[in-house]
Amino acid sequence: MADSRNGLVVKCTKCGQEHDGSPDGIDVASHPTAQKLAARSLEFLREIENFTPGHELEIRLNRDYGPGNAYYEDFCTLVKQGFEEGWVATHDIDSGIYRRGKVHRQPFHPPSPHIRPSNTQPQIQLPLASNLYMSLTAVYFDSQREYAGQYHKHPYGEINCVIPIDATFELEGLPAGENWRGAGWTSPGPGTHHYPRARGGRGIAFFFLPSGRIAYDAKPGEPQPALY
Repeated sequence: MADSRNGLVVKCTKCGQEHDGSPDGIDVASHPTAQKLAARSLEFLREIENFTPGHELEIRLNRDYGPGNAYYEDFCTLVKQGFEEGWVATHDIDSGIYRRGKVHRQPFHPPSPHIRPSNTQPQIQLPLASNLYMSLTAVYFDSQREYAGQYHKHPYGEINCVIPIDATFELEGLPAGENWRGAGWTSPGPGTHHYPRARGGRGIAFFFLPSGRIAYDAKPGEPQPALY
């Protein structure tokens, strides 16, 4: 397996490809906790839908939606519960210490003679109008030693809820090396790129991507946008 910490790509240990986890989706109907998380996420997104990811939004999120806020506490509870239930961060990328999976609800569509019954159930899949064109993804880190995942770019930015499992867990925001965050939020702006880097133990990054956009063609050392 290639090692992303040396600037190379870590490919999926199961299929040998690069993708963002849970390729078959999650059957929301089978996971009441996932239904609660999807509904709560939509309520949250409706409150922040007119803000652009970046430094100013990161300040706002940590001030108004950090630990103690009902949304943040519910996200922590539901994501951790989903992890224990086995449907959060299901796709193993690096030997169990780096796992990822989409967490997103697709609306229920009534049965149709042109759609197989298995496809009529809600699935955790891609961004849709009903979810304000946001995809939701969870990434699990077991960073007993500092760990860096796949280098990537955010074409439209990212909104990232940091959920420690171990109290000492931290996720790196931007600027790299200057912005480590425990419980709270990071929000890299449009066009930014980085290694998703974690330290201090186990934790989950629960992140929202506008239009589901993420790219893996950025290279370390490329210039960052002027503002992020």
